[in-house]
Parts: sequence; structure tokens; C-alpha cells
Amino acid sequence: MKRNALAFWGACVLFLAAILVSTELVANEYWFFAGYVILQFIVLSVAWTILGGYAGYVNFGTSAFFGVGVYTAVFLVSTFGAPLPLQIAVAAVVGAILGFAVGLLTLRMQGIFFSIATIALTIIIETTVTNWRELGGAAGIQIQRPPVSPPFHSYVQMLVFVQALLVVLSVAIARYIQNSWIGRGLQALRDDELAAECTGVPTLRLKLTACVISGALMCAAGAPAAMYLQYADPGSAFNLNYSVSVLAMALIGGTAHWIGPVIGAILLGVTQQLLAVTISSEVNVLVLGIMLVLFVIGAPEGIIGLFRNRRGAEGKT
Repeated sequence: MKRNALAFWGACVLFLAAILVSTELVANEYWFFAGYVILQFIVLSVAWTILGGYAGYVNFGTSAFFGVGVYTAVFLVSTFGAPLPLQIAVAAVVGAILGFAVGLLTLRMQGIFFSIATIALTIIIETTVTNWRELGGAAGIQIQRPPVSPPFHSYVQMLVFVQALLVVLSVAIARYIQNSWIGRGLQALRDDELAAECTGVPTLRLKLTACVISGALMCAAGAPAAMYLQYADPGSAFNLNYSVSVLAMALIGGTAHWIGPVIGAILLGVTQQLLAVTISSEVNVLVLGIMLVLFVIGAPEGIIGLFRNRRGAEGKT
């Protein structure tokens, strides 16, 4: 166990070091713009898995939490000129509070009813922000980036490194939850919630914990997006494509292990970026739908499930 932990944190350090080195070696800014989006989806898909994968509560509210993170940062920077670390920290706190509130209201629902409630959450919050004139309303709001700090040469490079830090944080949290009593309890309620309650598993407390952590990470991932685009509007910030894409990434990668959503986000994120520059960004939704259908039919446990099944077959032979 200790060796696995050392290997994990060593990989995290190498990952962050590689991001820093790339800022000196890579001259084309496009790679940083594309890399930011992929890293952002990794955080979102890992955060989604904590509730949707470990606990089995399929959440379509990713776009709601992401949008709240975006507009929390917009409010802080436009009103107080807050620095980026404070924007992310406050967005995480707001996301945790929102996750707790949503959990109290919706987690007693199950199945399709919970999923519908999370979609309704997105619509309600988007409508509220659309009518909030101080934040630009439906027309959106422009954001001015502050000067970049060394050792980065552009603000986008710094945002990529910040998002990489969020990737490490989210993966570390998901890994800890999976290997702890929290993960075992979430797995028990996912398999049979009534049986888990009968055996003394604090199901409501565990679901609320998962909702709070998931919401905090999603909002934190959305906070830097305002600076990334230098613009925010409700239609983009609360776009339901975030919910669909993140769900597909987690399911395609596999939700039984923390590495699953990372693999799914990298696979689909890279595919979407390649399609955007070679064909059209409009094709992304079509490809996403096709890949999701193929994996649901052919590999319902995702890439991780395929790998485990193959290792099991090899072990029997």
C-alpha cells in the first residue's frame, strides 16, 4: 500500500513537472488551449464519478456546478478584483454548499427522478443568472486578465498548470475515497441501498459527503474558465453538453476505479480537439453519442472493465 502511494505521488510530481517544462519547450499556444480543455474534463469526470460512479447516482447537473463556478469567479473578479487562487477556493466552497443543499433536497429520490431533478437544477440556476444584470445577464460579460506571473510566458500557460494542480487534487481525493471506508460504503449503497441501510451503513451521510465533494471539485474546475475565455455568458457556462460529455467520459473509461474517468476524459477530450481542428466542432456530439452507445452495448463496465476481464481470462488460462 505504501509503495502504491509513493508511486502515485511520484507520478503526480512528474506530471506537474512535465507541464512546467512544456511551457518552456512548446511555442505553439494552441497546445495549451487544447490541453486546458482536456485537463478541465479530467477534473469534471473524476468529480462526477465520486457521486455518479461510486454511489451510483447518475448526475446530469455537472453543467450547473460548472456554471456556478464560472460565475462565482466572474463575481469575485468583477466586484473585488480577486486573484485566481481566491476565485477557485471560494468557488469550491460555494460548490460544496450547493452540493449539500442539492443533496438534502434530491438524494432521497432514486433512479430517473434524481437525474431529472439535477437537470432542473441547471435550468433554474441558468435562468437566475440570465436575469442577473450585474453579471451581464443574457448578453454575458467580458473579463480582463491580469498580467501573467513568472515562470509562465502567457496567462493560458498558467491556467493549464492551475488546472493540472486541480487534476492532481481531484484524482488524489477520488483515490482516497475509493480505498477508504467511504468508498466501501458508497459501493454498498450502489449495489443495494436498502440492504446497506439494514446493515448499518450511514447511506444518507455518505451520499451527502459524495455530493459535497463532487460539487466542490466541479465548481473549482469551472472557476478558471472565465479567465480562459475572457468572457462568460449563461448559455455557454451552463451548457448541457458539459453534463453529457462528462457522463460519457466517466462511463467509457469505467466508474469502478478512479483511473477510469481519467482515461475516458483523455480519450474523448483528445478526440474532440482533433475533430474540432480537422472537421468541425459540431461533429463532437455525434462522435460522443456513437462512442457512448458502442461502449454501453459492448463494454458496459468501460475500458477498465475490459482490462479487468482480459486479465481475468488470462489468469484462468
